[in-house]
Amino acid sequence: MNESQALAAFSALTDPTRLAILRHLVTKGAEGASAGEIGVAVTATPSRAAFHLSTLKQAGLLTSEKVSRNVIYRVDFARMGALVAYLVEDCCAGDARVKSCCAGLFG
Repeated sequence: MNESQALAAFSALTDPTRLAILRHLVTKGAEGASAGEIGVAVTATPSRAAFHLSTLKQAGLLTSEKVSRNVIYRVDFARMGALVAYLVEDCCAGDARVKSCCAGLFG
């Protein structure tokens, strides 16, 4: 992940609705969810949900797939992992103190 990709992803996550969408989709895993289901889960109107989903997708945090009449959205877990790795390795220069804090979170 490069700096511009990281900035786009972090920028997309600054909105509470987009963060709620990401949380919801993480719980859905590989199954994903339709835009309508996501909107209901985060109490967003269809047009607001579409706007936020588009922003997250443009930032590379979501993928989408047309299934029948629905578009199914999923978290791009590899991209999320790359974002966390970028933050720890690049921004924090791989600092041992930061890594030790993170080790406790994921272990």
